[in-house]
Amino acid sequence: MTAGIRLSPADRELLLHLVELPTAGPMETGPDAGPPRLHEAQTLYAKAAAELGFEVVHHAAPGPEWLDRPDVPAQVRDMARRVDGFLDGQPSLVLRLGGAQPPERTLMFNVHLDTVAGGPPPRLAGDRFHGRGAVDAKGPAVALLAGLRAAVDRVPGLGTDVGVLVQAVAGEEGGAMGVFGTRPLVEQGWTGRINVFCEPTRGLLVPRATAAATARVAVAGTDSIDDHPEAGHNASVLLGFLAQHLARTLPGAVTDGRVCVAGLHTGDAHNKVYGTGALLLNLAYRTADAGRAQEQALERALHAGVEEFAAAFAGLPDFARTARDARRITELAWLKRGLPALDSRDPWAERLLTGAGLSYAPADAPACTCDAIWTHALPNAHTVVYGPGDLDANGAHAADEYVDAPDLERYADGVASLVAAFASATNGSS
Repeated sequence: MTAGIRLSPADRELLLHLVELPTAGPMETGPDAGPPRLHEAQTLYAKAAAELGFEVVHHAAPGPEWLDRPDVPAQVRDMARRVDGFLDGQPSLVLRLGGAQPPERTLMFNVHLDTVAGGPPPRLAGDRFHGRGAVDAKGPAVALLAGLRAAVDRVPGLGTDVGVLVQAVAGEEGGAMGVFGTRPLVEQGWTGRINVFCEPTRGLLVPRATAAATARVAVAGTDSIDDHPEAGHNASVLLGFLAQHLARTLPGAVTDGRVCVAGLHTGDAHNKVYGTGALLLNLAYRTADAGRAQEQALERALHAGVEEFAAAFAGLPDFARTARDARRITELAWLKRGLPALDSRDPWAERLLTGAGLSYAPADAPACTCDAIWTHALPNAHTVVYGPGDLDANGAHAADEYVDAPDLERYADGVASLVAAFASATNGSS
């Protein structure tokens, strides 16, 4: 592996500037917030990449047809209806070094410049960058450029004999799942023989990406006042019971599946019995078969939970009506389902990457949910998720997100080594 890459003053300035720009999309900020400054962030990134020889070959928002597919999450469709110019404010960028090359001679990197909402003010304290996007994924984006800069200097013919693409996308966060960011770029052919998704993985190669289904368990009953709780349906008690029942019975029901019992809401007042409410669950899975099995397991567990509630609360006067009507007023809806998962295996690419000094994560190591899923069906291609830092340890999505410069620099070294190995192997096979 190459060694010794350091972030330049310009790299540090670029990262701070990117972190300063609010790029959380409407899925994160809500329909009434202003548009994200993604176009500005991508233009800034493209300007820095131009100094290495990269040209903009695509910079545009997707068309509305990309939301007219059955697997587009319901939340995305809903937000698109509520926000004028929803897609216009969330373009994606493709940069290319040199002329077009066939996929088998191309290396593609994907990084998302949208973020979750909130986060600490951007600042640099010593070698530690703080701010939303520092590790997920504006820091990796800048480190990627540092590694590519070194590769351009060290690898003859890069951009001439061997192609390099960089996708800088919107629509990764907020549950959008890349349906209007990465997916259109992949389907339009902006891919390579090896595709690298720059997400925090502790510097290990992860050739897997989970997908997730989102379920909404809703109760549609009748409200009542606190003086006569027996007169209505108590959605708080019913949904609370179901949340505990599903938390006990659903995790572990399916191999290669993970269950998150998430938000539960009925109301905020203390002197009212709420007859309506909803419980959300997220079901992550490593294979499409596991995803379908997760859906079926939830349907069975929910049916059993409703039956158990009806039996347990039928004799309690304040909840007898809720117990009697539980089957009728409880409904399951899928807000997101049917998305692909990634499990990429390719002996040639695996030998190349490990020969470059990079290491794969253990086969049983957890994978994250990210846009890499959209490369699952690419022929003759290998995809890895690979990036600096750790989603949990570095506070991605949390109150004090940060990344350390040495982690970014080690990642830049890895990128340069990866590019050099790919160029050598590709030219050697020509």
